[in-house]
Amino acid sequence: METDELIRRYEAGERDFTLLLLRRANLSRADLQQANFSGTDLSEADLSGANLSDARLRRADLRWADLSGADLQGADLHKANLSHANLIEANVTDAQLAGAASLRGTVLPDGSMRL
Repeated sequence: METDELIRRYEAGERDFTLLLLRRANLSRADLQQANFSGTDLSEADLSGANLSDARLRRADLRWADLSGADLQGADLHKANLSHANLIEANVTDAQLAGAASLRGTVLPDGSMRL
């Protein structure tokens, strides 16, 4: 799916975007709150400044994704792969990160790196 089509569908009220291939997608500053990206490949995607509050990202592939400045408040990241993702200045308040599959090399909101 192309990112323009995803945004159009979201704006039309669709919220289920499970199991899609969105590798390297540019969704910077997109409003995608409460969207369901469970199992979706978002590796290397630009999600900087995106609103992903209360989004479902269970088992999503977020390796090398840029989530800097993203709003992940209340997001469900259970078993998501966040290996080498950039979370600098991301809002992870109440986000479910405890069950993330991998945080190897992830840059956390405070600028520290997880090994």
